[in-house]
Amino acid sequence: MQTRQLGQLWPVSLLTLGGGGVGQLWGETTRDECIATVRSAVDNGITLLDMAPAYGNGEAETVVGAAFEGRLPAGIRVTTKHRLGTPPDGEVEGNIVRSLEESLARMQLERVDLFFLHSNIIPDDYDASAYTDRPATRWTTYLERFVPVCERLVAEGRIGAWGVTGIGIPECILAAMGQASRPAAVQAITNPLDSPGELKYFAGPSRAREIIATAKAARVGVLGIRPVQGGALVDTLDRALPESHGVAVDYRRSAGFRTLARELGTSAAALAHRYALAMQGVDTVVLGCKNQRELMECIDAANAGPLDPATMARIDACFATGGSS
Repeated sequence: MQTRQLGQLWPVSLLTLGGGGVGQLWGETTRDECIATVRSAVDNGITLLDMAPAYGNGEAETVVGAAFEGRLPAGIRVTTKHRLGTPPDGEVEGNIVRSLEESLARMQLERVDLFFLHSNIIPDDYDASAYTDRPATRWTTYLERFVPVCERLVAEGRIGAWGVTGIGIPECILAAMGQASRPAAVQAITNPLDSPGELKYFAGPSRAREIIATAKAARVGVLGIRPVQGGALVDTLDRALPESHGVAVDYRRSAGFRTLARELGTSAAALAHRYALAMQGVDTVVLGCKNQRELMECIDAANAGPLDPATMARIDACFATGGSS
């Protein structure tokens, strides 16, 4: 598989295996199938595994531990994350270190290559009442607590580098990349709707492409996430969702996209992944595959090469009247 440079870090495969699918967050699968999927990803040239405790309450990390029993194949790198929230200042370091140690134990590893802040960054005075099911990290906690702790963990060799999710308040993500101590990588929305779906807790556009462009200019690595928007950009939804759920809403918005995929003789998921891979500034696209069949479809899409500008424009036209999320 081809590689691209991830910011100032190291080369990484075009595709990264994410933990959502193997953590059994969406659609039916089994632990054995997930273990086989992780091993198959590595066998097929994927060099980065993107995990987090939130993916199945540690299930995805447990799958990585079971797949390799602490002996990662040569050249394979692993991430994990932490939903810090905004605890009292004196509790931040212990909170972060405890989460990291628990993740390492599940994966049977001594260090990770990237450690991400998994909670959205919000301004200090922001009304966080919308964050009912996950914590948000206020700007001062991020800047004065999270960043220094991560810098110490890098110096101690417990993590290789640190990054942030790009789904928080856009102004905060953009500001983070302008700091002297900036993240080494950002996970940015990478789909034709520019949509975080149900993960969007703020008004206004996601500014996903501006975040990607700003990261590129700052030499921050970009991991493209949600290329199929949690299952919205596929032929058929693989789980029952309320009509108001962000994935269900975006699935309805994507009818024209599915029609175009059929016209082009491909699946909607394959077309969405090829679109993400062709987006300017994206270094690697994170997959949410839950089984080997989905994995191989994504690998085939990557091997098919980048989409031409005319096809990219036709995809964009499918969403031109829907507005960005």
